[in-house]
Amino acid sequence: MNSIINDIEIIKTKTSKINEVDFDNLKFGSVFSDHMLECNFKDGKWQAPKVLPYQPIVLDPSAKIFHYGQSIFEGMKAYKDVDENVWLFRPLDNFKRLNISAKRLAIPELPENYFMDGLKALLEVDQEWIPKKDGSSLYIRPFVFASGNGFHASPADEYKFIICTAPSGAYFAGEVRVLIEEKYSRSANGGVGFAKAGGNYAGQFYPTQLAIDKGYQQVIWTDDNTHEYIEEAGAMNIFIRINDTLITGPTSDRILDGITRKSIIELAKKEGINVEVRKITVSEVVEAAKNGSLKEMFGAGTAAVISPIAGFGYKDADYELPKLDETYASFLKKRITDIQTNKAEDIFGWRYKV
Repeated sequence: MNSIINDIEIIKTKTSKINEVDFDNLKFGSVFSDHMLECNFKDGKWQAPKVLPYQPIVLDPSAKIFHYGQSIFEGMKAYKDVDENVWLFRPLDNFKRLNISAKRLAIPELPENYFMDGLKALLEVDQEWIPKKDGSSLYIRPFVFASGNGFHASPADEYKFIICTAPSGAYFAGEVRVLIEEKYSRSANGGVGFAKAGGNYAGQFYPTQLAIDKGYQQVIWTDDNTHEYIEEAGAMNIFIRINDTLITGPTSDRILDGITRKSIIELAKKEGINVEVRKITVSEVVEAAKNGSLKEMFGAGTAAVISPIAGFGYKDADYELPKLDETYASFLKKRITDIQTNKAEDIFGWRYKV
């Protein structure tokens, strides 16, 4: 059955999969909702978006995504409160960052109404897919890739913008131990590290597997030139607590301007936590671990919100972090998730009602 929401054409699936889903046992990002948003760029402009049944994408083997990697994405979540209201968290920040990534990869930027109205239409059609269980959410994956054909090494002339959603349970990484990288780099000055480009993540997999083979779960990325400065934690921004000061590196060509990162900084300052946004050396972290002033390290990102780090390895030595009764990580995670799920007042204006 076809309909219109927010001027977006809706083509509904004939058979829903929702009754096949165990919403009490959801893995992260592995079950997909009934519908997706699709919008095509051709003839020099973005065409009208549509909501369609979730389905495979048909591409020519010469589609440029396969050859030159023009691909960007975002990660978001939708939440339901006890009154069945649907909320997003800072969605315009995701839209703006998607276009920042698009510009860097020579992809046409998207109109705001196509992104926001398309997302709202999709959530309205699939609102029953938004989990209600505490800690669960509907993970949202907007992405854009080159669909135009040709082997010539140049930007494509056609692109697809798609939003897919996946009901997901709470993201628990368990006891995470990380290896500080001494050889490989996530990104470089003048590169695309600040963009959410698919290739950034592909390049992380091999060094991460080397760390896993050594008994760690993830890599702490250091700068590409000297490997002296802490930059990111796997696919997340990183925060380090020395005594009662929370430290994170400044954004740059190499570091993603994480939305969770920005929220943690603002919230921590509001709560009276001393925050420093500055470069931090590996040697400073190692010395703090040795003298007992290193209290916490944690990653920050959309999927887990905050993922505590239990220990780290560097130059064939391992360092354990103290097990504290009260941590900045647990305090800040609860404050952010309470805002996201409408359990607490949002003085920052981050919450967006759909």
